[in-house]
Amino acid sequence: MKKALSIAAFALASIATQVQAQSNYSLYVSEGTSGGLDAAQVIEKYTGLAEVMGKALGKKVTVVVTREFSQLEEGMKSGKMDFVIARPSDYPGRGVRDYKYQLVSTSKPDGQCLLIVPKASPLKNIADVKGKRIALPEKISYMSKFCSAELTHNGFKLETEKIQHAKEQGAVLFYLDNQLADVGGIASYSGVAKNLEKTGHRIIHSSQPQPYQPLIAHAKISAAQIQSLKKELGQLNESESGKQVLKQLGIKEFDTGNNEQRLRDLLKWLG
Repeated sequence: MKKALSIAAFALASIATQVQAQSNYSLYVSEGTSGGLDAAQVIEKYTGLAEVMGKALGKKVTVVVTREFSQLEEGMKSGKMDFVIARPSDYPGRGVRDYKYQLVSTSKPDGQCLLIVPKASPLKNIADVKGKRIALPEKISYMSKFCSAELTHNGFKLETEKIQHAKEQGAVLFYLDNQLADVGGIASYSGVAKNLEKTGHRIIHSSQPQPYQPLIAHAKISAAQIQSLKKELGQLNESESGKQVLKQLGIKEFDTGNNEQRLRDLLKWLG
């Protein structure tokens, strides 16, 4: 009898867990290769945003960290992710273009590839970079693709340039400081970019601005819910609590305007 009761209790608990999961939304987060935070720190960073989204949607939003790009792609393809926010903007871009996700917002300021050199370097602009040793983040990274696209659009033939790939953006500085490279490419929103004055480097070229950190929603999210979400995100900078959420995310504001074509064009620009 006790065994039967235990089985019944376990079954009820499982059902309750499933019902709770169905009543929540998931927000999958990817900070790419430039974040440098562990999973617990990422969850803490995005909890404020999840609470704002939950208020707009009338359901709890749970933050889920995704480290592997393949997981991010597969999750959107299978439709198991309710919401996705990612610093590698090409993934949400494909979510919209290929997997029927809806663009909710992008983040300001836009993202750029910055070409940097040591302060004492004689290089002054992108034209001076041709033929020089270029250090970029790992080849699979979004910013490596981004910087490569910027070089290509400025007339560089990548197959003939001296391009090296560092494991992460911080390592790009190592290449420069140890004279292993003449110029480096980093993300404008990276920790490295925010500390260039301290590290003794300067920017010689800033790329074309592109949509940064898009937030996208599954097709099942209704138009009314999207509008409610946009309204809530768009007015965050009007309150102290909202400003704190933006500060925690490291952005100035959410851009809830019609940026879908810009996001689609980014994919074409990246090639």
